[in-house]
Amino acid sequence: MLDWDDLRVFLACARTGSFKEAARRLGLDPTTVARRVQRLEDELRTTLVVRSTRGMQLTAAGAALSEASQSVETAVEAVGRVEGGESGVVRLSASEGFGAHVLAPAAPALMNRHPGLQLELVANAGFLSASSREVDIAVTLAPPTSSRLSVERLTDYGLGLYASPAYLDAAGCPAGLDDLPAHQFVGYIDDLIYAGELRYLSDVHPALQVRTTSSSIRAQLELTRAGAGLCVLPHFMARNSEDLCGVLPDVVSLTRTFWISVHRELQATRRIRLVRDWLIRTVTQQATLLQPAPQGPPPDMR
Repeated sequence: MLDWDDLRVFLACARTGSFKEAARRLGLDPTTVARRVQRLEDELRTTLVVRSTRGMQLTAAGAALSEASQSVETAVEAVGRVEGGESGVVRLSASEGFGAHVLAPAAPALMNRHPGLQLELVANAGFLSASSREVDIAVTLAPPTSSRLSVERLTDYGLGLYASPAYLDAAGCPAGLDDLPAHQFVGYIDDLIYAGELRYLSDVHPALQVRTTSSSIRAQLELTRAGAGLCVLPHFMARNSEDLCGVLPDVVSLTRTFWISVHRELQATRRIRLVRDWLIRTVTQQATLLQPAPQGPPPDMR
């Protein structure tokens, strides 16, 4: 009979692709993690993982064990739900801007309300997968199609065109769409765009000069503040910034959607439902910031 604790350690390795990262997530040291995986390999008399220059990779036997172990994990979590289930770790993946500017400020209220809950907020350029159980909950820009997932719309959010007063003072304020090709733009590095929904500059105008690019939306925000050019930014990041002005707000108005996805085997877990409900409550409370709203014209720079 395999030890569930060893399987739990192995699953963490399979999901993170690293003994070190699995150890960090489980609160163990990497040597212990490696020893637990080795014990499983000895019991099963097969190799479960191999190390390469790309990191730790699962063998065919390892992939099969990972799949089978998820059923055991679900059964253990079901027992936890009977016992109460508000404690434990929930790993949540969200886009960099949304995670940092909307979710992070709201997280302390959740943690204060549920002292036994531990939240891991993965907020970076790209999304982790709820289907492969890299995370417990994923907030994405497109609805995943895996049948393993329960998917629901979280919220729409608006984006607009922004620039710093210094840039507009130097380059002039565009009076309409036809003026935009004469301006410098800040945007994403094209081959590092992780979601098609972020290719929105062509929705504004097909002939824009994108001179400064970054894979990070927060870096784009800072570049725009520093006067690098015009930039399409989410209103929840830029609207309340004193050193940015909305440009052509009545003309350039884009909308995108965030979706929540949770593995079907986890959706009834108490701590998962707590975080899911908190997400919905947060976007409801921040509706004014997330949604498009009329904005006055930028200051007259003439």
